[in-house]
Amino acid sequence: MEALGHRRWVIAEGWIPDRSTGPEELASHETACMVNTGDRDAHVEIHVLFTDREPAGPYAVTVPARRTVHVRFDQLTDPEPVPRATDYASVIESDEPIVVQHTRLDSRQAENALMSTTAFPAG
Repeated sequence: MEALGHRRWVIAEGWIPDRSTGPEELASHETACMVNTGDRDAHVEIHVLFTDREPAGPYAVTVPARRTVHVRFDQLTDPEPVPRATDYASVIESDEPIVVQHTRLDSRQAENALMSTTAFPAG
C-alpha cells in the first residue's frame, strides 16, 4: 500500500479535563490517533507547546508499518507528564508520512462528550 499522509501535523487545541466520572476506561483524556499506511516504521516526535511556559518533549512514538497507534496525552510521561486542566497545542513530526486525528473524551459529567477532528497537515 502507498504511504499516505504528511510528515508534520499540528493540533492547535489541547486540554485534558482534570476530573472524570465513571470507570477508568472512560477517564477524560485526549488522544493522537496515528496511522502509517507505508512499508516502513514511522518514528514520531510529539512536542507540546503551552501558553505560559517552554514546550515539553519530544515524546518518542513508533508507528509500525501498515499499523495504527493511539497515543493518550495523559499517558505521556517522558520527559515529563502533560498537565491536566492546562491549555496546550502539539506539533507531531514523523520521518515517514502518517495521518493524524485528534480525539478528546470529556467525562466530567455522566453524559460523556466525545470530540474528534483531523489534525492540520503542516507539511
